[in-house]
Amino acid sequence: MRLTAIGEAFALARPFRIARSTTTVRDVITVTLEADGRRGWGEGIPYARYGESVEAALAAIEAVRPAIEAGIGRDELQTLMPPAAARNAVDCALWDWAGDAPPAPSSVITAMTIGIDTPEAMANATRAEGSAPLLKIKVDADNAEARVRAVRAAAPHTKLIVDPNESWDVAMVERAMPWLAELGVALLEQPVPSDADAGLSRIEALVPIAADESMHSRAELDAVAERYGIVNIKLDKTGGLTEALLLAAAAKARGLRVMTGCMICTSLSIAPALRVAALSEFADLDGPSWLSEDRAGGVRFADGYAHAPSPGFWGD
Repeated sequence: MRLTAIGEAFALARPFRIARSTTTVRDVITVTLEADGRRGWGEGIPYARYGESVEAALAAIEAVRPAIEAGIGRDELQTLMPPAAARNAVDCALWDWAGDAPPAPSSVITAMTIGIDTPEAMANATRAEGSAPLLKIKVDADNAEARVRAVRAAAPHTKLIVDPNESWDVAMVERAMPWLAELGVALLEQPVPSDADAGLSRIEALVPIAADESMHSRAELDAVAERYGIVNIKLDKTGGLTEALLLAAAAKARGLRVMTGCMICTSLSIAPALRVAALSEFADLDGPSWLSEDRAGGVRFADGYAHAPSPGFWGD
């Protein structure tokens, strides 16, 4: 097996603003594996929120290069690398090389994201999404209700996700529950910091709460099941499709609902995530739609749907 791992940068078409940061360029790592006349590739998004960087992710891959090039399988990889972007890129490349990934749906409804801005600008961005059936509204602790109300007024019948990206506290969640329910919000995603979410277990959740930053792999399931009703599965957190599929099954067995999410990324991240989306109630996979230019043959977005990549792009 021949391994190639590189860092790449993809410019965004417009700034992406959430509670903790504004992104204009997405740095990724791309892994390619070649053997026996076949090629597989995968992508990882090193995320600063989790202490990751492109340099550290590439170093982590280099540390296990001998084992990968000796031909280890996906199960062995789980014991060699922790769940993170580096393992995700290698794991997905192994799936692609083997060609035995579960089938992908031809299309899924995906949340289209409305970044933080003034209420008026967020309403305008909502109208620009047209008939999209699902929107994710990014908010912080400032003026959140006005922002969500502006989006709801611009999209009176659309299903809404509200995502504070850990910027609220438990008391604010309690205060927000009545107006979130009044506005028909479908779920509230990771409202409080992952290390301060114990109080969520005492809240009457008029709107279901989803774990994002609090949910990485099956190791967190016990704590998450006490505090949340939905888990947001992202391959960069689980460390690849292998753990993501296992986590989806384990979460459902615990009575948790399942959502599939992504970072800002290229279609190389979305192609394997579509396999998890097929098992999920919600999908938030619009990451490539924020890029100035995606990888050729990737996912196509139209009217709030993500359509599978061209044949041969990944997993075939």
